[in-house]
Amino acid sequence: MHEDLLALVVNRKTGDERLRRSEDITDHTLLDFWRWSQSDLLSNATRGILAEYIVGLALGCVTATRREWDAADLLTDDNIRVEVKSAAYLQTWTQSALSKIGFGIQPTRGWDAGTNTVSPDLRRQSDVYVFALLEHLSKATVDPLDLDQWVFYVLPTATLDRQLAAQRRISLARLLTLEPETTRFDGLNTAVTGAALRGGQEAT
Repeated sequence: MHEDLLALVVNRKTGDERLRRSEDITDHTLLDFWRWSQSDLLSNATRGILAEYIVGLALGCVTATRREWDAADLLTDDNIRVEVKSAAYLQTWTQSALSKIGFGIQPTRGWDAGTNTVSPDLRRQSDVYVFALLEHLSKATVDPLDLDQWVFYVLPTATLDRQLAAQRRISLARLLTLEPETTRFDGLNTAVTGAALRGGQEAT
């Protein structure tokens, strides 16, 4: 493979980087772009990425940069692969009722960003699922940056595989019947480690 086509090393940006044209540097910064594109923290896409970041903060594994298409969302220092799914009762748009809570759990063919290869096996790629629910109910005060407005349900992937086979989505009510570990931000690290241990026991 030509070395120019190898995976890029992505360095963390500061936000001060500026758009430029030829030798001219504009007044527009990367932070301006982030403000334009990411300020709606309730949007499904941005909220999902924020949920990954929040869980990664708790697990201590967001020191590099996000790899968007990796098989699992997060990889801890103990090599626990974590999938993060998020949902919220409130949306940015006008609502006639609170959103019904459900999460995607479909098996996938994992892609390795480092090698650009896709696994032939259709399966859930993680060791642990973290279902992150922004449970706040007032649009006047909702703030996805407030960690106290989130609750997390942590479950071994092996439990999903055993109980739900290839099911693609799960409602909150059904999820609760599987007895996930329910925690706030401060308990996430312990909950994920415990779920990984339980998952290993279930798989043997």
